[in-house]
Order: sequence, then C-alpha cells, then structure tokens
Amino acid sequence: MPVANYAAGIFVFKYNKRMAKLIREGNDLVLSLSFWEKLGALHSSPRTTIASVEKSEFPQELWSSKVLRGVRAPGTGIPYVVLLGTMRGRGYRDFAAIKGREKGVIVTLNSEPFARWIFTLRQSRSEIEAILRDTPKG
Repeated sequence: MPVANYAAGIFVFKYNKRMAKLIREGNDLVLSLSFWEKLGALHSSPRTTIASVEKSEFPQELWSSKVLRGVRAPGTGIPYVVLLGTMRGRGYRDFAAIKGREKGVIVTLNSEPFARWIFTLRQSRSEIEAILRDTPKG
C-alpha cells in the first residue's frame, strides 16, 4: 500500500518496488504498469508489436540529457525520484516510467504513438534481451 507524502503541493507516492515490467503477449510487446504508475503517468500500459522494435539499450544513467528529451506532458515528474508519462518534443513522443537512480532500458520503436520507451530496469538484462530476441533488429 502506497504512502502519500504532501510536500510543496506535490504528492509523492512511495510504492514497494513496483516498476514497469516488459512482457510479451503473442506478437505484442507491453510495458506493464502498476496502478500507481498508470495514475502518475495519466496513461495506460503502452503496447506495440514486436516487429516495431528497432533496438534496445541499457544505459547506466537514465536522468541525463543524452537519454531524456523534451517536456513531460502529461504525467508526474520529480527529478531523480520519479518520472512517469509522456515526454514530448518537436516531432516525437517518448514514454517514461523511471523510478530513482537505478539502471534502465531504452526500447526504440519505429511506430506510433511513441518513439521510445524509457523505463527503470525491473527484470534482469538477460530476461529483457530474451523477450526482444525475436525482433527484426534484436
């Protein structure tokens, strides 16, 4: 059960290691979000086809200008604590589900509505690679 702390007009939800999880459902790839992540992101779990995955990366630092781009709208963002929602820029949209300063994954897509999924690594790297192994460029 999450605990809500009120600080400077912002609710910060602390939840027990519930982070986005990459799952495969047939030919679809789903970034499964918890209830609180959906609430913070103002978005349901994003879904795409396996064929639309262009590449995957495993950066050490997600909170860098090399990884994050654009402006968060809509969603929830507290620097270095949580970033949930859509990152928008000119001609692209990324979906972010980042918690803390942990390692993460960037899945680059070649289809709409998102150019990339950026999320904190919950599963092992080998498990993510196994899920993405059958992609055209995996």
